[in-house]
Amino acid sequence: MKYEHKLLTPLLAVFAVAVGFPLLYSFWLGFTDYKLVNSGATKFVGLQNYISVLSDGAYWSSFATTTAYVLLSVSLELIIGLSIALALQKQKWVKDLTRSVLLAPMFITPIAVGLMFRFFLNDQLGAIPNFLKQLGLSYDFFGPGRALISLAFIDVWQWTPFMILLLLAGLESIPKQPLEAARVDGANSWYSFRRITLPMLSPVLVVAILLRGLDALKVFEYVFATTRGGPGTETKTIQFLAYQTGITYFRLSEASAMAFILLVVVLAIIVILFRNLEKASTR
Repeated sequence: MKYEHKLLTPLLAVFAVAVGFPLLYSFWLGFTDYKLVNSGATKFVGLQNYISVLSDGAYWSSFATTTAYVLLSVSLELIIGLSIALALQKQKWVKDLTRSVLLAPMFITPIAVGLMFRFFLNDQLGAIPNFLKQLGLSYDFFGPGRALISLAFIDVWQWTPFMILLLLAGLESIPKQPLEAARVDGANSWYSFRRITLPMLSPVLVVAILLRGLDALKVFEYVFATTRGGPGTETKTIQFLAYQTGITYFRLSEASAMAFILLVVVLAIIVILFRNLEKASTR
């Protein structure tokens, strides 16, 4: 036991320095009037920053934008990922090669993906819009009413493989006996999927949705590389709003308050989901 504690000590020390200190420092900043251009001493202002953020319409607008982005991207990733995972489960030839190709987008940094799609989808110079123009079609991927959808599809392109990986692992862990028994009883594929596969896969589905949802809430790179929150404020997510507030406008204390309000919301969602999952598992 003492030997295990010695092994954990370096890890805990690194975690405390790399994660703990920045987290606590940013939490403290949320209760001060600190700005990057401050010339005087930082003052403690209590809950003033949190009250200001909660009463700010721009924050709730960005919260709604982020929620819409998460719902759209994660829903598409779940549907497409489950469909591909079901197909890959039945694949017999070049299985490993297919999976490695599908997983490749995951290993590209999000900022690089954002820049790549910025040039692919640009209305003036982009390869895809120019191809559509040759077909007599015109579509501005980053125009009003379309930009957020385009960002969601960028997320789908990069992170659907992550959903495939988790769901495929879940499908391959499901015992074959119930499916074989249902087949003997004359059940068709859809009935077996709906009544057997899907319920047995539900814990993996919850984890996959939770992990992807939490990661999608942090979206910043795609917005920064493509739209910068535009057109107007249509794609201004919470993370981009916090970046603008803290870095562009130097109000780090307000940006910290924004981040911690989002953290509280995320923690509440996690607690609710896991409690519901525990209740479902005990039934």
